[in-house]
Order: sequence, then C-alpha cells, then structure tokens
Amino acid sequence: MSQELFIYSFVARGTMVLVEYTEFTGNFPAIAAQCLHKLPSSNNKFTYNCDHHTFNFLLEDGYAYCVVAKESVSKQISIAFLERVKADFKKRYGGGKADTATAKSLNREFGPNMKEHMKYIIDHAEEIEKLLKVKAQFSEVKSIMLENIDKALDRGENLCILMDKTEILCTQAQTFKNRGTQIHRKMWYQNMKIKLVVLGILLFLVLIIWLSICHGFDCTS
Repeated sequence: MSQELFIYSFVARGTMVLVEYTEFTGNFPAIAAQCLHKLPSSNNKFTYNCDHHTFNFLLEDGYAYCVVAKESVSKQISIAFLERVKADFKKRYGGGKADTATAKSLNREFGPNMKEHMKYIIDHAEEIEKLLKVKAQFSEVKSIMLENIDKALDRGENLCILMDKTEILCTQAQTFKNRGTQIHRKMWYQNMKIKLVVLGILLFLVLIIWLSICHGFDCTS
C-alpha cells in the first residue's frame, strides 16, 4: 500500500485542532474542520465520504481524532490508525499538556509521530486486516453464545445442558485465538522439514564422494 492512501490527520480538543499532519495540499483540512463542528459530543466513530475520500473520526472524552484517506482504504484500517494515534497521544499528553495546549501548538512534537503511525499501519495493513477479521469472528461467537444463553433461560433449559453449550462456544472462540499460533508452528515445521531433507541430500552426496575417493585409493594400491 502506498503512503499516499492517508492524506491528512489531526487531533483536536473539542473543535480546536492541537496537532495536524499532512504532506499534501488541498481543501482537506477545511472539509475536516467543517465535519468536526457538526459532530456530536458523545464518544463514537463516524465516517463521511467526499470526493473519493473518507473522513474518519474517533471521538473520546472530549477529544477528536481524524484521518482523511483514499476511498480504497477500508474503514477498519483507518480506525485502526486512529486507535493507534489515540493511544500514543493519551500516553504522552493525557491529563496534562493537551488540556491547556493552544491551536496547532503540538505540531512539532507530535506531527512526526502521526507520520510514523501512518507508515506503520500502511506497512502492516494485511496483518491488521487479518487480526480484525479474527476479532470480528470472536465477537460473533460471543454474541451467539449470549443469545443462546438468553434463549435457554427463557425456555427454562437445564443448567447443565446450558453449561455444555457455553463450553462448546468458548472452545470455538479459543480456536480462533489459537489459529495464528498453529499457522506459525506449521510453517516452522515445514521449514525444518525442508532443511532436514536438504541436509540429508548433502550428507548422501558427501558419502558418495568419500566412497569414490576410498575406492580410487584401493585401485591404485
């Protein structure tokens, strides 16, 4: 993925932008600012589409995290970037400097960090999408489990049967969690198998050469 897929990003306290980062020129900051003024104050996530771009917002505790991306970038990847920026920003400024910072006063300090987070998300987009898919599957299993529990309780189903069903669903969830580890181990075993085969062939060739040399000495003696 090209780094050009992320166009512009900022962190704001209320409607005041404290830090922004972009390597492009255009009206993206103005459009993003207009969207920011129309957003509700409650914690939530929002995405707007405009001119083949998405304007993604993550609101939490009075702060707004925004990234403008090409339309080809999935919403999940954009939100993953915002979550990463939020975690870093709160770690550095939470409950302190950010509460009193003035407009764009953190550009020099935090702007380079936003650039690095963009690069990281883009370079690891495929792995992040796989992880998000596994999390979605886990959430689906959890929802099914809770729904089945509610239905069972409504029917007055035997508690032991209910516990058995819950255990099965929990096992399924654990399977999703262990899938990545299993794949990694499988690849490791396959790699070792190939290495052992190559080593065996090399040893066999060495043995043939050695026997040939020994036979040659016997012929000349």
